Amino acid sequence: MKLIIIAGGKGTRLGLQNIPKPMAKMNGKPVLEYQIELAVLYGIQEVYILSGYLSEVIVEHFGDGSKWNIKINHIVEKTPLGTAGALKQLEQHLNERFLVFYADTVLDINLDQFIEFDRQNTASIASLLIHPNHHPYDSDLIELDANNNITKIYSKPHPKNVYLANMVNAALYIFSPNIFNYIEADINRDLARDIFPTLIEKNQIIRGYKNAEYITDMGTKDRFLKVENDIKTGKVKRLNNALKQKAIFIDRDGVINEEVDELSNIDDFKLLEGTISALKTINQSDYIAIVITNQPMIAKGKLTEIELKTIHNKMDSLLGDQHAFINDLFYCPHHPEKGWKSEVKHLKIDCDCRKPKPGMLIEAALKYNIDLEQSYFIGDRYSDVLAAKNAKVKSVLVKTGFGGADKAKYTYLKADFIFSDILEAANTIIKM
Repeated sequence: MKLIIIAGGKGTRLGLQNIPKPMAKMNGKPVLEYQIELAVLYGIQEVYILSGYLSEVIVEHFGDGSKWNIKINHIVEKTPLGTAGALKQLEQHLNERFLVFYADTVLDINLDQFIEFDRQNTASIASLLIHPNHHPYDSDLIELDANNNITKIYSKPHPKNVYLANMVNAALYIFSPNIFNYIEADINRDLARDIFPTLIEKNQIIRGYKNAEYITDMGTKDRFLKVENDIKTGKVKRLNNALKQKAIFIDRDGVINEEVDELSNIDDFKLLEGTISALKTINQSDYIAIVITNQPMIAKGKLTEIELKTIHNKMDSLLGDQHAFINDLFYCPHHPEKGWKSEVKHLKIDCDCRKPKPGMLIEAALKYNIDLEQSYFIGDRYSDVLAAKNAKVKSVLVKTGFGGADKAKYTYLKADFIFSDILEAANTIIKM
C-alpha cells in the first residue's frame, strides 16, 4: 500500500522560521522523519510527500528516500489547494487503496491492524482512524452506527444543547481511489470540512476505526513540548497496539456517576466528585480507560439503545469539557430473568457478557491487545470483583455507590484492593 503525506503546514503557532512545520525537530529529528521511519517499519515501499511552503527544505532533507530504503516522490503545489486539492494531484498515480498521513501529527500506530480493518469492507470509500481526546469541544466529532460506519460529522462549532460522543477524527486515513471522483481539480478544498460530509450525503460508506494508540498533532507550543517528552520517555512507542497494553476497567454506576436505581432519565446522570480528576490521571498514564457496565434496562424494555447512547454522550461531554476522556465503553444489554411487560424478548438470555461473567473484559482485551493480568477493574459491587477474578484482572472495590453491599452473596470473595473512591483508586494504581 502506498502512503501519501500531506505536508503543507507553515507552523505559525510554533513560531518557526525558515523551516516548514513538518520539519520541526523533536529530540533532534524532524517530525516528518518519524513518519517515514514508521512507514518503513510496516513495509511501505513508496511515499508521496505533498508540500508547498518551503518545500525545498523537505526535498533537500529526504531526497529520493534511498537513505531510508524507501522510494519518496515529491509533489510541490504552486498555490495552496487544501488537503483535498493537494491530494487530487495524485489521481493518475493511485489506482489502489492508499494511506494518508498528516505531517503535523506524531504517531505510532499498528498500521497492519488498521489496514486489516479496512480490508474487512472494501466497498467503503474510506476508513478513518478515530479516538477520544482531551479537547473534543474544538475538534471535528464523529457519529458511528453499530457497524462502525460514520453516519455524521459534526464540525466545530458544534450544535448547542446537544450531547455528542467524544470520537474525534485523528487525521489518519485509508482511501479508495474512488475518492477522486468527489474532489474537484485545482480548487482549495479540505477533506474533513468539505469532502467527508459530501461522501455521507452521497451514501458512500466511510468506516470509523476506533483506536487507543498514540496519535496527536503538535501544532501548539505546549502540545509540541508534551509530545516531544512522550517520544523521549518512550510512551509513543509503548502505546502501539502491536505490544501488550494495560487497562483500567471501570464500572459506570456508583463509580463514575451517582448511583441511581435503574437509571434511564438523562437528567439523573451526574458525575461523582473525583471522577474527572481520576480520568485525567489515567489519561496521562500508559493505561487505557475502559468502561464496563451492565445495562439490563434495555432488555427490560425500560431504556432504548438510542437513549443509552445519549446518556453516554452526556458522560463524554461532561468529561471532555474538563479535558478528560474514556477510551471505550462496553455494555451488556441482556437480562436472564423474564416477566417484564415491555421486555425485549431476544435480549432476555443468559449471555456471556453480563457481569460477573468476564465477556466484556475479554472482548475489550481482544480489541486492544490488553494484558489482563497487568490490568485493574474498579467497581462498587462484589459482582465486579468476581468479574475481575473471572478475567484474571486485579480487582478494586470502591466505597461509593453500592459500596460492596452485595457482600452477603459473595462471602467467599475478597477484593485485591479497597479504596474510598475512583480518584484514590486511580492515583494508587498509577503509582504501583
